[in-house]
Amino acid sequence: MFSGSMSEWRTRSANVASSLTLRQISAVLPPEQAWGLWLSRQIVARIMDTFGPTLSGTTTAPIDTRTADGRRVVGEWVYGRGIRPDITARAIYFVHGSGYALCSPRTHRRLTSWLSQLTGLPVFSIDYRLAPRHQFPTAADDVRSGWDWLIGDCGIPPEHLVIAGDSAGGHLSVDLLLQPDVPHPAALVLLSPLLDLTFGLARTQERTRRDPAIRARDAARLVELYCAGVEPEHPRLALDVSGGRQLPPTLIHAGGAEMLAADAMALAGDLRRAGGECDLRIWPGQVHVFQALPRITPAAAPAMREITDFIANALSSNRFGQVG
Repeated sequence: MFSGSMSEWRTRSANVASSLTLRQISAVLPPEQAWGLWLSRQIVARIMDTFGPTLSGTTTAPIDTRTADGRRVVGEWVYGRGIRPDITARAIYFVHGSGYALCSPRTHRRLTSWLSQLTGLPVFSIDYRLAPRHQFPTAADDVRSGWDWLIGDCGIPPEHLVIAGDSAGGHLSVDLLLQPDVPHPAALVLLSPLLDLTFGLARTQERTRRDPAIRARDAARLVELYCAGVEPEHPRLALDVSGGRQLPPTLIHAGGAEMLAADAMALAGDLRRAGGECDLRIWPGQVHVFQALPRITPAAAPAMREITDFIANALSSNRFGQVG
């Protein structure tokens, strides 16, 4: 595990940098304006590229196809260093986050490549359509189409797949698996998942500790681009996790410095109340989706090793992947 004053200094430095950049920028850039949204997308992409893991040895294969029943699927296969592109017997289905409006498989490619390299598995990263041009339930529909394509058209058994998602991608992943006709994967991995789209949980967390990266009110403005005109109580937005299907074994990671730590804890409790197995890890002092930023936070590497071990153990078991 990481330790020592140097690691602590790097963690504090990352938090300070987030406060001076992302937090301030998100407060002044209007996501409702095209120029504000465009600039936000550029800034997030630059941060992911600058502080993300290396892409050395990575190969990708763009996908733009349709399911057998005509639904379009757009995304990319990502193969980390040493992973052969012709092996897809097992895979990871990755659902990116950033408020349904900012990111893409491209921004998350460094993270998915690292995940592929560590696990030895190809990663399919879905390129769902973004708000505000495409609003609810477009992203959820695209995520469903990607899942159906993997198990139907690609012929990968669901028990040979793991779903991973970060931030809003976590909400989309849980929403997918709560649908009664969706076959479950071997496991679910969630990084800083968003659960409460009203940001009520996040605001409560903010009163205890300020998130260095963003204010709850600014994050809510971004998510509203996707949910505009839809009642917050809609069952596909306000997910009834504790009263829904038992989900597959789940690993949740969140940073102790982020407001979505509250969502992570609430989601873990709901999953357990529904009868599922959930391992929750709150990493002290870490920021939102810190695993994507190994060049500034020393916690990223041990966190990814833990994720790798969890995935390997899940795929080695034959009791997962059944419809609940």
